[in-house]
Amino acid sequence: MSFEQMEKLKTKLPEWLETSRLRTGQGDVAAYIPELAKASRDTLGIHIADSQGQTVSAGDCGVPFTMQSISKVFTLILALMDHGEEAVFYNVGKEPTGDDFNSMIKLELVEPGIPFNPLINAGAITVSSLIAGDSPEEKSARILHFFRKLASNERLDYNMDVYHSELETGDLNRSLAYFLKQNGVLKDPVEDVLSVYFRHCSIEVDCSDLSRMALVLAFDGVDPHSGEMLIPRRYIQIAKTFMVTCGMYNASGEFAIDVGLPAKSGVSGGIMALVPGQYGIGVVGPSLNNKGNSIAGVHLLERLSKEFDWSLF
Repeated sequence: MSFEQMEKLKTKLPEWLETSRLRTGQGDVAAYIPELAKASRDTLGIHIADSQGQTVSAGDCGVPFTMQSISKVFTLILALMDHGEEAVFYNVGKEPTGDDFNSMIKLELVEPGIPFNPLINAGAITVSSLIAGDSPEEKSARILHFFRKLASNERLDYNMDVYHSELETGDLNRSLAYFLKQNGVLKDPVEDVLSVYFRHCSIEVDCSDLSRMALVLAFDGVDPHSGEMLIPRRYIQIAKTFMVTCGMYNASGEFAIDVGLPAKSGVSGGIMALVPGQYGIGVVGPSLNNKGNSIAGVHLLERLSKEFDWSLF
């Protein structure tokens, strides 16, 4: 972080965050997963980290939340590391859908019935089935270990209340999974696959953890603090491309125009974003817009991108 940017962020970030917080009243928290409905609609926090260990944060950045769909970026990477591109993309496509993240429409209409991309629910369920391991427990343990390594936080764990809430109410995801099973996309028992999927969605983080994970993506798979290569660069390229084209659900095009950064959101209100070669960013704001993205979080990222000319485009 340059001295000028650091000083401006320290001075202005709290003010910009409070301006964005005014937007929280225009959305609402996710209620279809009962445990997520307990979040405060007015929460908003952000943490920004750079390769030199400098950080800037503001607002409610210490509030814990579950990763939800943000976890899909990293399970995709792990599946690629386990099996390679050809095997993964034999089972999952590479295109945006334009539909809601939990839609079944394209599965029913398009041959050969594989999910359009790994960041919609059907695609992420398929990717969960591709994680190496002899049991759901082994697969989940590998995912958690990988996430802990990327976040440099051995305390990362599941929020079991959220996990059980998803397990008990995830009938639409079961419908998607059984459709995939019928099409031969899933080979393992549906409940085994969903157990892995719901578990990685329920891994609990804070904004600092997300910014640290994003920083590894921002530096092409290298941990900039240790110099260790954690992820092959090719798989980072794939992940960042999906984040730009599909990462903000069916508002990804709008986000690319207004913010212009690779990002991934989750219905708990989290957003992970990155400025390639510079910063990792973690945001929490549980009040969602009608596309399932943090309404205040998106507004704050747009402000930051414009103030510092961060857009890739």
